[in-house]
Amino acid sequence: MPIKRIAILTSGGDAPGMNAAIRAAARSAVSHGWEAFGVRRGFAGLMAGDYMRLGPRDVGGILQQGGTFLGSARAPEFKSPEGQQRAVDALSAAGIDAVVVIGGNGSQTGAHALSTHGIPVAGIASTIDNDLAGSDITIGVDTALNIALEAIDRLKVTASSHQRAFLVEVMGRDCGYLALMAGIAGGAECICIPEIPTTPEQVAAELDDSYSRGKTHGLVVVAEGAAHDAAELAAYLVEYGKNRPSYEVRSSILGHVQRGGIPTASDRILASRLAAHAVDSLARGEINVLAGMVGNQLKSTPLSEVAGKHKPFPDDLFQLAKTLVR
Repeated sequence: MPIKRIAILTSGGDAPGMNAAIRAAARSAVSHGWEAFGVRRGFAGLMAGDYMRLGPRDVGGILQQGGTFLGSARAPEFKSPEGQQRAVDALSAAGIDAVVVIGGNGSQTGAHALSTHGIPVAGIASTIDNDLAGSDITIGVDTALNIALEAIDRLKVTASSHQRAFLVEVMGRDCGYLALMAGIAGGAECICIPEIPTTPEQVAAELDDSYSRGKTHGLVVVAEGAAHDAAELAAYLVEYGKNRPSYEVRSSILGHVQRGGIPTASDRILASRLAAHAVDSLARGEINVLAGMVGNQLKSTPLSEVAGKHKPFPDDLFQLAKTLVR
């Protein structure tokens, strides 16, 4: 059946660049002679039939905005067969022929579930964690990383002034990519990530070594999902440092501030390219795929190979981070 109408939704955690993806998907749909509709509140809105028409002017002025103007929401009921059937029925009632899903692991798992009901789907890789299989880099990563790095650079200035060690906690509940990259780019003495457990004793040893080499500051970047969070590590280091020469210890949790930035040029361009590729894939009859960037080339990966899977951890980059600590 030829496509005449598509629905576009954003799901899961918001990522800078999602609005650029919505804009590009809607305008690409129009270029194919289709109608585009936005789904409010992700899969919750999909089930409720909460759709809005998206013409070229409706998506004007959103390119530079962070977050997602369509909104996002948790929808655990969509995981059930009944919830998925509600979505199928709502799409049918609205005359929607295909769905574009912008999001990360959970979102693309939902997209795959929808495709099993006969709905043509195209996913767009978007998560600041950059743990989604099927794309080397995902929408939002560059912006979130630059926000974290700016904070780290500022903290290092005050750390050097007062001979302090800062523990900076960044997002990454299950994946340490952001922490690892921020640590490398920010010159961290130690990086704590979920994939490679680090003990408080190891962190203390790294900072001791840094202090003994005459460095005026210490920096530890901690992913929120690491074995020990920044507050735990700070408490240990304060106690450890009593009655011995060491840095003063401070901790800073960046939290959701990393999500809310104005998308960088890189994220806007990536989002635009992936969204146009997703819509073009639907036009070619290439359905139930994720639009991603692999080897600096646009690629469509079957959702069945993406759903519930994570990218391998970049061990070489972790080794690089250890090598650069001198």
